[in-house]
Amino acid sequence: MRWVALTAVAPTAWGTNYFVTHEFLPADRPLYGAALRALPAGLVLLALRRQRPRGGWWWRSAVLGLLNMSVFFVLVYAASQSLPTSVASTVMAVSPLTMMLIAWPLVSERPRTAHLAGATIGLGGVCLMLLTGVERVSVPGVLASAAAVLVSSFGHILTKRWGAGADVLASTAWQLTAGGLLLLPVAAAVEGSPPALSTPTLLAFGYVALIATALAFAAWFTGLRHLPAGTVGLIGLLNPVTGVLLGTAVAGEVLTVQQLCGLFLVLTGVVLGRPKRAGNSGAGDDLAVRREVAD
Repeated sequence: MRWVALTAVAPTAWGTNYFVTHEFLPADRPLYGAALRALPAGLVLLALRRQRPRGGWWWRSAVLGLLNMSVFFVLVYAASQSLPTSVASTVMAVSPLTMMLIAWPLVSERPRTAHLAGATIGLGGVCLMLLTGVERVSVPGVLASAAAVLVSSFGHILTKRWGAGADVLASTAWQLTAGGLLLLPVAAAVEGSPPALSTPTLLAFGYVALIATALAFAAWFTGLRHLPAGTVGLIGLLNPVTGVLLGTAVAGEVLTVQQLCGLFLVLTGVVLGRPKRAGNSGAGDDLAVRREVAD
């Protein structure tokens, strides 16, 4: 359960990221916004873990940095600027089912019945929270969130597949640094000069980079190392819970009875995905554990 608690830091931080991005970061600079999120976070983690990639980790860091950081951050930034906080974070909650389906062929983790049930119930909660009659729901914003789900789910499972034997903080730093470096020339070519940073904007970027990125991804990838992908994916349902509650408490968004029912279903899905006790694990779970140890 300590790995569950640590992993939960990530979706909680990501849920706050939507509000901070929407309220304090420049709306017309998604590429610079993503680069200024990834690169400082990567450099901070590199300072903590002074290790360079070796062998195949040079190209793996570039691939994972592109998926998990560059493309994902740009899509999330665009979605955060065009959607209400609750809607932007809620769309991302379809990721548990996506991660389970991708993990099956890539890391040989067959979804448990409880994981599938949790994902289905959580998805029902997502629908209740999303279909609330919000006045302005941007279709491009929803599509950006959906694309972010697909890209990040694939990237996260690849991280789990390739991560055996690599230090978690170091590999996270490599991905973030590579993602930021890939974004900078594209941002300069497309968006021109960097945006002017006022004090609130600078503080917001600091929060996004250090808390919602460096800390969050280190916790998330640690969870992927020690827990099944299905469990980690369901813990990610705390992302929309945080986003909806923060949007209600700070941004003045109205929390309806329908959304409350949706939140209850989402939390039920998280509980269903909790790890089994060792004494209660079935043969299928024992096989999954043996495979993870072998990896």
